[in-house]
This record gives sequence, C-alpha cells and structure tokens, in this order.
Amino acid sequence: MTEKRTENVPSPCVSICALDENDICIGCSRSGREISDWGKYDNDTKREVLARAVARASADLLKP
Repeated sequence: MTEKRTENVPSPCVSICALDENDICIGCSRSGREISDWGKYDNDTKREVLARAVARASADLLKP
C-alpha cells in the first residue's frame, strides 16, 4: 500500500532572489514561472519542481 504524503512542501527559497539570463534563480534554481506559480501548485507538482531545481543546480556545478 502506497502512503500519500500530505505535508505541505516548503518553498526552497534561500532569499537570494536574482534571475540569470536563462530565467533561473541563482539562489534556488527555480525558473521565474516556477517561483511565481509556487503557491498554486499542489504538493506533487512542488516535488517535481524541486527535482528539476536540484537537477539544474547539479548541472551548474559540473560547468567549467
């Protein structure tokens, strides 16, 4: 049986709010759209956004 997680997913904002040339926040790695729509997302969508942000941040770490 799969347990549905119902806790509210907190924002990953770290109060370093600046978008780069690709519209990605240099603080949390979310896009401008993901930031502005965060409050409208359900928890599953928030988790998807967090996964994308982690992937973006990891990719940035690999850049020379």
